[in-house]
Amino acid sequence: MLSATIGRVGAALADLVLPRCCAGCGAPGVVLCPRCARLLSTPHLASPRRFPAGFPPTVAAAAYAGPVRPVVNAFKEQGRAELAAPLGTALALAVAAVRLGVDGQPPLLLVPVPASRAALRSRGRDHVRELTRQAVAELRAAGVVAGERRVLRRRGRVRDSSGLSAAERRANLAGTFEVAGPGGPAGALVVLVDDVVTTGATLTEAARVLGAAPGAAGPVVAAVVAATPRAPAGPPGTGRPGDLDRLSRSRGRD
Repeated sequence: MLSATIGRVGAALADLVLPRCCAGCGAPGVVLCPRCARLLSTPHLASPRRFPAGFPPTVAAAAYAGPVRPVVNAFKEQGRAELAAPLGTALALAVAAVRLGVDGQPPLLLVPVPASRAALRSRGRDHVRELTRQAVAELRAAGVVAGERRVLRRRGRVRDSSGLSAAERRANLAGTFEVAGPGGPAGALVVLVDDVVTTGATLTEAARVLGAAPGAAGPVVAAVVAATPRAPAGPPGTGRPGDLDRLSRSRGRD
């Protein structure tokens, strides 16, 4: 934790000495240039390469490619806290897009995917929760009833997922999450939020636990800042575009 704090202080001092540059393309003088910012405002349904069974309908604000990738990594791994605002706004846009698929405009409960203990130690912060809070602030400023709650927590140790296949990731994450607190108000739409989705294994396992929690009402959806580009093919009922329509019908009108 101390090393992470020292790193953040060092980054802040560097900002005072060195000129700022766009985290996406390196353009001088700005934190995020207009061109790269526009790439964070293209909401679309995330399409993992192989849809895991139970993958929730998920909207991403951007493709995790091109300049978006270094922007997300600069915030996540390099401690560029100034990127919380544009990335949180992008997450809010994805959440708002998910809500469009639901009748009645229910209140929103954003549930951040919890970080592992190893990630918290190495980064010294919970970057997904930072994005969640920023997204809630953006939604409320737009007049949307929204809140954030840490409903999930991780248990046990999980091996690094780098280099694992989709099936290995799912097996690695099985039993990782548990319910840590009460859900949201009755009738609220539960939206799992994360920074990036690649295989969908993490969101699938988290959604499974949330959906099975006592008092859970209705299906779980998800929103992320960015999704790794994948082919749109997938079996019926596993997160394809039609799933938002089915979600709307299953909830009914409030």
